[in-house]
Amino acid sequence: MAFNLFGTDGIRGRLNLSSIDRKEAINVLVRNRELTPELMAMIGESLGMVVTEMPDSKPVVVIGWDDRPGNAKLVDYLTAGLNIAQLEVVQIDCCATPTLHLATLAHNAVFGCMITASHNPVEDSGLKIFNQHGYKTSPEFEYRLSEIVVRLAEQTNRLSDKQLLKQSTAAKHYQSNQWAIPMHRNWLELRTTILFDMLGYESFRRPTNLNNPLYIDSSKGAASLWFADWLSKWGIDSVEVSTQAKALNLNCGAGEISPTDKWTFDEARQSPHMLIQRLPRCEPGLIVAGAFDGDGDRCLLIESTPNGFQVIDGDRIADTIVNSLANAGFEWTMAASIESDLSLSTNLERYARRVGIYETAVGDRWLSLSLSNHLDKKGELIVSNQMPQLLGVEDSGHLVLPAPHPAAMNSWSLVGDGTMTLMAYLLAVDGCDKSTQMKPGWKIRRSVRNVDRTLWDGKNELSDEVESMLKRYLLSHKTINNWERMSVEGEPNLVLINMHYGGKRLSVGIRNSGTQAKISISARLEHGGNNEGLTESIALICQHLSKKMLIH
Repeated sequence: MAFNLFGTDGIRGRLNLSSIDRKEAINVLVRNRELTPELMAMIGESLGMVVTEMPDSKPVVVIGWDDRPGNAKLVDYLTAGLNIAQLEVVQIDCCATPTLHLATLAHNAVFGCMITASHNPVEDSGLKIFNQHGYKTSPEFEYRLSEIVVRLAEQTNRLSDKQLLKQSTAAKHYQSNQWAIPMHRNWLELRTTILFDMLGYESFRRPTNLNNPLYIDSSKGAASLWFADWLSKWGIDSVEVSTQAKALNLNCGAGEISPTDKWTFDEARQSPHMLIQRLPRCEPGLIVAGAFDGDGDRCLLIESTPNGFQVIDGDRIADTIVNSLANAGFEWTMAASIESDLSLSTNLERYARRVGIYETAVGDRWLSLSLSNHLDKKGELIVSNQMPQLLGVEDSGHLVLPAPHPAAMNSWSLVGDGTMTLMAYLLAVDGCDKSTQMKPGWKIRRSVRNVDRTLWDGKNELSDEVESMLKRYLLSHKTINNWERMSVEGEPNLVLINMHYGGKRLSVGIRNSGTQAKISISARLEHGGNNEGLTESIALICQHLSKKMLIH
């Protein structure tokens, strides 16, 4: 198997609804990152082939999806493939990714399939697969599944579109207001109650630095149907802004907001982003808004400043939650991705209780696997009579927190859920010791598009050439010590270079994006460092990669 059909977080690509043969369905995904119904049918069949121990009754697979044009056809073809493989299908309708995770556990399913491209443009779609314990699939599983899909493509006995659609009718279907919305709402209420009990609150406390009303931008995803009303019932007057968006993720949501974004009042008013243009002038230091991505598994917050507004990113959200709960007497273990603020993982003695830290690959599945492995429960449910003190974080707003299993007592899964991230921050912010909060470092993130990504593998001559160039550029500005090129599990094409730059920790990462057709370059400098020369050095690396990898 020369390639993996899956990227950092499932399969994503531009939606192509044309009727093509099986081999071409694979070719257009690999070559053009286009996702077709035929590929979904083959994945459905392939999932049946990897279920090795068939119980007496048919194994169950749950399917959910977000509201992208064309997703209905992908649902039909995936369902058809699963039925061909003799699997029972339960469809829970339009929902958020954490709801699909919940449904997988609640239905004791062997797999959960979420049809979404997360924060990608509405023209894209994709597939995320969860296993029976609610974890996203591993690369080993994905290579195996990809190999089976390739074997299926060699077969000539393809069913006609009419035959496939006939197969797709055999599924149990819930409307979203029958199952998905009530279950997610009740699950969130339980999780919120558990957290305020841990903090020693007798009931929910409205944060003192919360603007009224709180603006919510669910990116026209499933949460736009219920979350603002749910918040209002908890005493937080909230207004959903994305319901009038023209399409999912279009000029709305966290997908079009960067963790480092700032706006003046004038810039905000002129922004095309539906949330940013509505932000109200108010005194500085107030939480004014929360934004989710299209499938609802991440959250960024926005606060007022003296001159405008700025993003509260995932790292700061995580630091606030851990700080507050450490003050309440709990020891925590955190997993942070290689793009998180370096200042989050340094000076851990600032917390009132012990906090451990792990560094992981990009993608919330690596956060979950790292945390479960910490307890020798890699990829399994965690058994505990109280909420495990585990948290995974990416600065993009993906936070992974423990969640009670809906059908098994004292069992916990790990899941990213934007609504729970917002609630955890709102609960924790007043209990956070401001004097010991993380002091953010400096970071920059750039990407190069329209490149042939096969020319970069993190190990070849181009990779070595870029490392040498970077070292030469940086040495022309400051002293460098402890230069180290590293690898991280789950990032096979990553060049990760750690060093001390002018006496402060600096990390530079270069990798093919696992979710979009681009190569990404990021740099992180811990708090107190001087970033002289860094922006220019990253720009020169981008220019070099563009020249060397440009698609002609």
